[in-house]
Amino acid sequence: MADTPTVVCDGVVDLASLAVFRDALLRAVHANAGRTVLVDLDEVAALDDSGLGVLLGAAAAARQSDGDLEIVCNNDRLRIRLERTRLDRALTVRRSIS
Repeated sequence: MADTPTVVCDGVVDLASLAVFRDALLRAVHANAGRTVLVDLDEVAALDDSGLGVLLGAAAAARQSDGDLEIVCNNDRLRIRLERTRLDRALTVRRSIS
């Protein structure tokens, strides 16, 4: 997995930072068509609904190019949010990159 393209996010992912987050994900997805792109959320302090929507949109873009998007998250608080919103049913959520 060392060569798996990974987007590392940190801080707060909300409406104010949405454009940067979306652009980073879509750049990675388009640059790695046909591959799985990982999104590392371990350093994210907060993720609002707009951020969840961006993750789903980036996953759809990845799948359209025969790839996928998976989330890496070891933060229990954020994992609970992903479960409560059922995002973990739409995207693979793993605890580590390896």
